[in-house]
Amino acid sequence: MSYKFTFLAATIAVLGCFSLQAQDDEKRRFEQLDGMLRSPNVYRTASGAPGHEYWQQQADYDIEVELNDENQSIRGKETITYTNNSPDVLTYLWVQLDQNRKEPGSDSYSTAASRLSEQMTKEGLRNIMGHDFDGGHKIEYVQDENGGDMKYTINKTMMRIDLPEPLESGEQVKLNIAWNYNINDRLTMGGRGGFELFEDGNYLYTITGWFPRMAVYSDYQGWQNKQFLGAGEFSLPFGDYKVSITVPADHIVASTGELQNASDILSSEQLDLFEQSKTADSPVIIVSQREAERKEKRKVSDKKTWVYHAENVRDFAFGSSRKYIWDAMGVDMNGRTVMAMSYYPNEAEPLWSKYSTHSIIHTLNVYSRYTFAYPYPTAISVNGPVYGMEYPMICFNGPRPEE
Repeated sequence: MSYKFTFLAATIAVLGCFSLQAQDDEKRRFEQLDGMLRSPNVYRTASGAPGHEYWQQQADYDIEVELNDENQSIRGKETITYTNNSPDVLTYLWVQLDQNRKEPGSDSYSTAASRLSEQMTKEGLRNIMGHDFDGGHKIEYVQDENGGDMKYTINKTMMRIDLPEPLESGEQVKLNIAWNYNINDRLTMGGRGGFELFEDGNYLYTITGWFPRMAVYSDYQGWQNKQFLGAGEFSLPFGDYKVSITVPADHIVASTGELQNASDILSSEQLDLFEQSKTADSPVIIVSQREAERKEKRKVSDKKTWVYHAENVRDFAFGSSRKYIWDAMGVDMNGRTVMAMSYYPNEAEPLWSKYSTHSIIHTLNVYSRYTFAYPYPTAISVNGPVYGMEYPMICFNGPRPEE
């Protein structure tokens, strides 16, 4: 049998398999879900609504974090108050360490598919060959509420904490965790967060997946402790957050939650403009392009701490930069004022000041009309190196105008 004939026969066989697979996929689109869904029970009804004994775990966070603009790193400590609302007794807890997907030798690199094209950039080759970036969460300690060391085991992007005493149903436990990590260059390494370095020598940070976070424990899965490879989505327990973010004093911070100490960290002029924006008919510029450009030319050595609170959210993200222009406008949502706000560098102009906050307001109105009223006090869009990633009350978007 000739080589050409053998190759042709093999090709026809493969195409035939693809055709059968395609037919199977078409059938599955209309397949009944009875065999895939769990039977109704006290936690989940047949309609999909919560049952009369439905429960969710709760994880509340009190976090202090500092962003180092000199070496592009994060250092933080947190107290997690974890409430066991399940009927089960827990002897250990699982915590997510998402930054560990960027440590050398992570599964994200070893399992990633790649291919060589005729033309490759240095960044493209680096992504295939791997990075020498010193990434990943460096855990400094895990302690109980009295400062005693707790036993823990790190398994790549997951950390198991063994409890000294079983956590009964309805009880709470407090964990104290300290950590640090190096922030990656978002443009060369990808990912959902990182920094962007501009030609003027200044940085813009989008900080996501940055703190050790409680994994989900549910009635249908138990602990969700699968490895995080970067591409998949994930669930997290809801809770309340108090986050104190220390940054260079000339930075502006955009964040999940409501700013608690505006009078301490904003100038009197910025504070007046922020108050005006709550009832304005069009977006009010709180930090102007001229002010941002002035800060870009000189860096200060002192620091400021921005304090944010967020209630009943499943995650927390923030952005920080001295390059931010900031505009805002209050939107009436059934008698509540929701602050629609945009943060962007001069490189995003004139596109962002003209359209961004108006787009947020349009989105709030349309989605609230056809689904339910937007539940949170702020809705923020940040321009940076992440092209479309959403978190409670804040999203990161990338488009910038071309010449």
